[in-house]
Amino acid sequence: MSSTPHDPFYSSPFGPFYRRHTPYMVQPEYRIYEMNKRLQSRTETADVHLSLNLAKHDSDNLWWDAFATEFFEDDATLTLSFCLEDGPKRYTIGRTLIPRYFSTVFEGGVTDLYYILKHSKESYHNSSITVDCDQCTMVTQHGKPMFTKVCTEGRLILEFTFDDLMRIKTWHFTIRQYRELVPRSILAMHAQDPQVLEQLSKNITRMGLTNFTLNYLRLCVILEPMQELMSRHKTYNLSPRDCLKTCLFQKWQRMVAPPAEPTRQPTTKRRKRKNSTSSTSNSSAGNNANSTNSKKKTAAANLSLSSQVPVSI
Repeated sequence: MSSTPHDPFYSSPFGPFYRRHTPYMVQPEYRIYEMNKRLQSRTETADVHLSLNLAKHDSDNLWWDAFATEFFEDDATLTLSFCLEDGPKRYTIGRTLIPRYFSTVFEGGVTDLYYILKHSKESYHNSSITVDCDQCTMVTQHGKPMFTKVCTEGRLILEFTFDDLMRIKTWHFTIRQYRELVPRSILAMHAQDPQVLEQLSKNITRMGLTNFTLNYLRLCVILEPMQELMSRHKTYNLSPRDCLKTCLFQKWQRMVAPPAEPTRQPTTKRRKRKNSTSSTSNSSAGNNANSTNSKKKTAAANLSLSSQVPVSI
């Protein structure tokens, strides 16, 4: 019986996959494999949307929104860290900007995208699963400006939700190095053309990322703080100026509002219970003292009466 991609024991070029951890959940690494398969089926789904008379731009947006919904949580974040000529860079984008990020990868001339995870480590928590892969490779196949395969290596840390959907909550890819591979056949084809050879010797990416993706990440530095304005505009249909005024006023209110004092529980006074033993002893001691005093008084009275001598006349 031949294995299929849906078999947990299926062996693919993206790495080995193991048996399911629980009957209702797959291994986190298998979710990356499913994401790779979804990225490879992107062109087929786009053709279906075009056959339904949908515009290409609209069909792309629908596909990428569905892709992000399937593999990323509603509050997910995606972080990229790398070092360019002008210093280290770190970009973090929210869930609403993630679909557009993957879209820019293909707009930069990429025809295929997949991730290879080797020797990853998994740690299970109460509500999440963390995957730490120090040997992750992002492979992109470029069709323009020339046929090139780019292998971007680095460390990928993923946090999945520990539920049936098992979607990504945080994505952090730290790029260390990259390689651009050109087929020998293309070099042999243009061996007599110095200008083409010089063009082939130039890099088409920067740290494995296209200019489309880098420009989008720079734009996200401006777009990310504006997500609150965009959400308010979409929800209340306000003008951009009114959205900005409302957001600024609410932030001002939060700044000037005094911090809420912690609620104190009312202290209840407890009545002290009297010690019955001590009261009994005190009362008995008092009674004894009274009886002793009365005896002394009686004895003194008797003594005074008996000591009197009658006087004879």
